[in-house]
Amino acid sequence: MSNSILWVLQIIAAGAFLYSGVCKLLLPEQKLVAMGQTGVEGLHPYFIKFIGISEVAGVIGLIVPVYLHIAVWLTPVAAICLAFIMPFAARIHYKRNEPKNVLTNVILFIICILIACGRVFMNQ
Repeated sequence: MSNSILWVLQIIAAGAFLYSGVCKLLLPEQKLVAMGQTGVEGLHPYFIKFIGISEVAGVIGLIVPVYLHIAVWLTPVAAICLAFIMPFAARIHYKRNEPKNVLTNVILFIICILIACGRVFMNQ
């Protein structure tokens, strides 16, 4: 996989997770649910903030190490960590009968796995 394709995937994933993470950090649960982030419904507000912080940290890990050529091993780790949460999110959305959100979770999972594999093999 080429470096350019990996960058495109990283930007797509970073945009999705940055939007989601910032919303979780700044907005109350009711507003998040109204916007379609229904997976946070019923969660403790501090846990929602924790998820937001984790997503923003993951975004930093997706972009900064490879961009600065410092500790580039962090990018595949961040991608794997972000991929790890997607099946849990998909399960919540599946139980809520939200196929669009499930599809989004599956696509983000695949993108994150491609980033992780691509960056591991490019760094060898």
